[in-house]
Amino acid sequence: MLLVYAGRRVDADADGPEAEERFPARNIPRVAREIETILIDSKPSTVIGSAACGADLLVLEAAGRLGIRRRIILPFDRARFRASSVTDRPGDWGPRFDAVIDEVSAAGDVVQLSLDSQDDATYQQANVEIYRDAETLAQRSGEECRALVVWNGVPRGKTDVTEGFLNEANRRRWPVMIVHTTR
Repeated sequence: MLLVYAGRRVDADADGPEAEERFPARNIPRVAREIETILIDSKPSTVIGSAACGADLLVLEAAGRLGIRRRIILPFDRARFRASSVTDRPGDWGPRFDAVIDEVSAAGDVVQLSLDSQDDATYQQANVEIYRDAETLAQRSGEECRALVVWNGVPRGKTDVTEGFLNEANRRRWPVMIVHTTR
């Protein structure tokens, strides 16, 4: 089984522009445990997604501990992604990102797209590539595909990349597993 994943990034500081709780830092340990349990129970051969702070890195770290193959799709170069989607939030996400990217790069499983980092649709386009990559691997291996969505369950509107990811899984009729970030 191949597992595509996406989810919320850890919340910015409470006084910042994203004061609404989507993934509070206090919930990281519980969410990490739930992700690891899902990976143990579902036994994917490969996880495929991006590497932003929060949900993405938690999936990648758990998969690494469990010896599961990891494929990372970055919308643009590593340094720019690290600055815009990893280290812009509180926590030790930068070193964690570096460690995961180094490990997965050594295995030849990091794909860097050349999307425009200034375009609002870039992350939606990266999600399309994640699904394409999974389908290509599934055609070669004969494995089924499933999705893991790590989020608060509250859509943010048309620009909500996580909701778009979930909607795409549903459109494809792929089984979806959900880990809630705010419970």
